[in-house]
Amino acid sequence: MTQSRYPEWTPATADGWRVERLTAPSRLFGANGLRTGPDGRVYVAQVTGSQISALDLGSGDLDTVSAKGGDIVAPDDVAFDGDGNLFATEVMDGRVSVREASGRTRVLRDDLPCANGITVHQDRLFVNECRDGGRLMELDRGTGAERILLENLPSPNAMDVGPDGLLYYPLMTANEIWRIDLNGGEPQRVAADLGVPDAVKFDPQGNLVSTQVASGQVLRIDPRSGEKTLLAQLNPGLDNLTFVGDRLFVSNFTGEITEILGVGQTRALLAGGLNWPLDLAVGADGRLYVADGTYFYTVGDDGALHTVGMLFSPGYPGFLRGLAPVDGGAFVVATSGGQIGRYRPADGETDYLADGFDQLYGVAVGADEKIVFAELGTGRVHALRPGGSAVLASDLRAPVGVAFGPDGRALVAESGAGRVVAVGGGTETVVDGLQRPQGIAVADGVLYIVDAGAKEVVAVDLTTNTRTTIASGLPVGPPAGVEPKPLKGMPPFSGPQGPFAGITVGRDGTLYVSADGEGSVLALRRT
Repeated sequence: MTQSRYPEWTPATADGWRVERLTAPSRLFGANGLRTGPDGRVYVAQVTGSQISALDLGSGDLDTVSAKGGDIVAPDDVAFDGDGNLFATEVMDGRVSVREASGRTRVLRDDLPCANGITVHQDRLFVNECRDGGRLMELDRGTGAERILLENLPSPNAMDVGPDGLLYYPLMTANEIWRIDLNGGEPQRVAADLGVPDAVKFDPQGNLVSTQVASGQVLRIDPRSGEKTLLAQLNPGLDNLTFVGDRLFVSNFTGEITEILGVGQTRALLAGGLNWPLDLAVGADGRLYVADGTYFYTVGDDGALHTVGMLFSPGYPGFLRGLAPVDGGAFVVATSGGQIGRYRPADGETDYLADGFDQLYGVAVGADEKIVFAELGTGRVHALRPGGSAVLASDLRAPVGVAFGPDGRALVAESGAGRVVAVGGGTETVVDGLQRPQGIAVADGVLYIVDAGAKEVVAVDLTTNTRTTIASGLPVGPPAGVEPKPLKGMPPFSGPQGPFAGITVGRDGTLYVSADGEGSVLALRRT
């Protein structure tokens, strides 16, 4: 039985240090599409982990069906035909793949932007594209040949065929649910004014059940009258649902899977957790903040995650990656959409300071509100001040983490070159001989580096250049032997996604590290 998504790890620490988990590890890379398989297990698609898992409800065993680094990339939804073949939409690659019952995987189509909702009815395969202007179509299971049912839809998503033989589908942007004859014709609206429906399925009694991503509601809807019943009020971020007999299960972006036992009654089947995590920061209030892409959290004293904001909350800046606290409870953030913003969670507002960049990662704020950030896509490092921006360095190999040194110079983790450099008025190597440095932080004249390639945290005294490996064998980056495929992003929700193991220093000198491999935050403390 898999308790974690990452293999067991045994850390080693330097004398005077110890390592502990601050938050529990995640069992999944989030939870997206759900489907009950022919074997009775619940199959879970995980977009950001490029993984499909199968959950045995009796034993609790969680088996990997299609692994990270395998043939299926960023699966968002799954369905089975009568022969036991698994069909998956790969939303970021615009593909539909089939994993045959024999275990062989092949690409059925590779030209369907934002391919997302998928269902099979009497061995007829239906797919849609979750984008503005998306299409709904039937695909030949053997050749992939298409028959378009509808075009120019406002972000259709996970769908199902009802007992009346009609295909029901949610339209997220319209906030509505519609249906259409499997052979085409004029569609009919079923329900409106919802909580942003992103999935529909039918219960054994013929009722439509739908998850609402923005409101966190699970609704039962009479498909004849449109009458709604609130089955459960859960956290926003609900993604999909499935029935196993009369039992109803729903998924959340966090990886949480909840069973709905009855009206207002629920049971957590799998706990949610961190999807990555990415950058970390200690705010002016002394609390630890975690950028987890779709979510922004603080960590409680008991290790519990508390949501500060998420993709569907007011003023959320977008998929969060880089993080730097500033006065007034605000944060300067870098998003995967190529934006630098000043995010004020308490006010539910973001002021965008710069836009149009290619794969932003680390961001830091120095004296005089000087903002420095790394643009991985172009190999540049930028400085932003009120009134304008400037390029501090170019032609770097995959710059990611950013921090300010004691002398005020910007330091950058050049992950593709295995070094940390100082930039501005030239580029100077500060530390080399690393494998894949990502997050960096500076405190009391010491530079701390997360080397995701070596799975280490390294400390470098910037005065003496003395270098110490504080901890090794950490669950950062992919497990040994796994080469993840690039995640191209999912506009408009996200640009290209990628790992970024951040690090920050607490007021007491504790180092907090993003263990993105297992989905936890680690604390390195002095003994």
